[in-house]
Amino acid sequence: MKKTYDFLVIGTGAAGLSFALKVADKGRVAVLTKTRLQETNTCYAQGGIAAVTYQPDNIEKHVQDTLIAGDGLCKEEVVRMVVREAHGQIQALIDWGTRFDMEESGRFNLAREGGHSEHRILHHKDDTGSEIQRALSEKVSQHPNIDVYEYFFAIDIITQHHLGKEVKRRTKGIECYGAYALDIKQKNIVAFVSKVTMIATGGIGNLYSTTTNPVIATGDGIAMVYRAKGTVENMEFVQFHPTSLYNPNERPSFLITEAMRGHGGILKTQDGEEFMQKYDSRGSLAPRDIVARAIDNEMKIRGDDFVYLDCTHLDGDDLKAHFPNIYEKCLSLGIDFTRDRIPVVPAAHYVCGGIKVDTNGRTWINRLYAAGEASSTGLHGANRLASNSLLEAIVYADRAARDALQLQDTLTINPNIPEWNDSGAKHPEEMVLITQNYKEMQQIFSAYVGIVRSNLRLKRALDRLEIIYKETEDLYRKSTLSVPLCELRNLINVGYLVIKMAMRREESKGLHYNLDYPPENGMRLDMNGKKA
Repeated sequence: MKKTYDFLVIGTGAAGLSFALKVADKGRVAVLTKTRLQETNTCYAQGGIAAVTYQPDNIEKHVQDTLIAGDGLCKEEVVRMVVREAHGQIQALIDWGTRFDMEESGRFNLAREGGHSEHRILHHKDDTGSEIQRALSEKVSQHPNIDVYEYFFAIDIITQHHLGKEVKRRTKGIECYGAYALDIKQKNIVAFVSKVTMIATGGIGNLYSTTTNPVIATGDGIAMVYRAKGTVENMEFVQFHPTSLYNPNERPSFLITEAMRGHGGILKTQDGEEFMQKYDSRGSLAPRDIVARAIDNEMKIRGDDFVYLDCTHLDGDDLKAHFPNIYEKCLSLGIDFTRDRIPVVPAAHYVCGGIKVDTNGRTWINRLYAAGEASSTGLHGANRLASNSLLEAIVYADRAARDALQLQDTLTINPNIPEWNDSGAKHPEEMVLITQNYKEMQQIFSAYVGIVRSNLRLKRALDRLEIIYKETEDLYRKSTLSVPLCELRNLINVGYLVIKMAMRREESKGLHYNLDYPPENGMRLDMNGKKA
């Protein structure tokens, strides 16, 4: 079965939906999601979206905060572009119905998070991502040119490698003609053929046993582009959020937003001692890579399973007003954060690398764009500054949409796309072959490729992953397609990239901390990122 569109969007978070809305007036758009329209990484973002709005803040301060957090690996021209274009794209979110918290004066109520020198985080209480997702989902559902396909799992992008030899010879470079997708409910493969394809599939959090990401975050888009010989970079920079709620039986881990530390919350050991000043002069508001390593170090030194975030010294009513969802969640576990300290632990949260794109969101495969967490723009460098991710998503979706619309009239639909070939495939004999490999993969990454690494740990992880890779590829060749099998295969692909890129980086930089290459200044940095 084939379906033909001008634009194909894979992923329904802020990047995918804002791109769809901006191209839909000029052509027909198919939007694919492997679950529901609203189930995305965006929906789980609590803190907010960073942008310069009022003095004494200014663009240069936001730029410098981003560059310092990125530990020297940000592309400065990209940072300046994104920060400069923030205001216009946030206005677009507002025009589409997003509600940000306001002061009685009519000004935005701005929060501050780690690594930021000013209050610049626009938010909707403590569920900003959910509010953005609501507004975008409603607008997309109402647009007559957008067709949303829920429960459609993208398997692979379609390139000339799926066509005959003659087509390959005639084509200069790799071109994307759409994607094959599994209709999960009908159990058949559909070829979505398009002029332009946008990958906006989110991150890779489920490589790890503990993550704040939803279970759908399995690196699908990055893996598809890697298999299609696209360019993927900087995968070694996996960000662990310092403060997820310690509740071992829950998955995904519940996020305790960095805004609570920006509001005045203080990290303490279980015996009540503050510890962040030992590591960084910014204390609990240091960038995430530093805070996560500090917590990890304190837990290992003391043999503890968690540390505390203490907000008991703050105004309780004000806290509950700003963080109502966190309050209710904690209360459901018997924790009243106005009187009790919150147990927290780092959890895999965000990958700063991904599909390499230029400043218009173009990948190194013709007709293919990427935006959001699946992409690598150069904004984040070696460590993402808090609340820059939603900003990056909407700015790059806008730039990609404008670029794609200029190309649209020069492109045609490829009529020679073959049907998906699954002849000879059978149902796997035992589901445990998939589920056990999934668990083993997560254990490998949590143990050997986490917050602190070493050459020995990385080599051991690669050796163990190689066994799982061979078993899974053999199963994939023989079996009918299923979501669990495809997700496992995608995670193994992106996991391989994380390990190989980590092994190639012979230094400790940002989120990649290798015991065999200790930085000269250890883990402690002053406000200018210099040795303290």
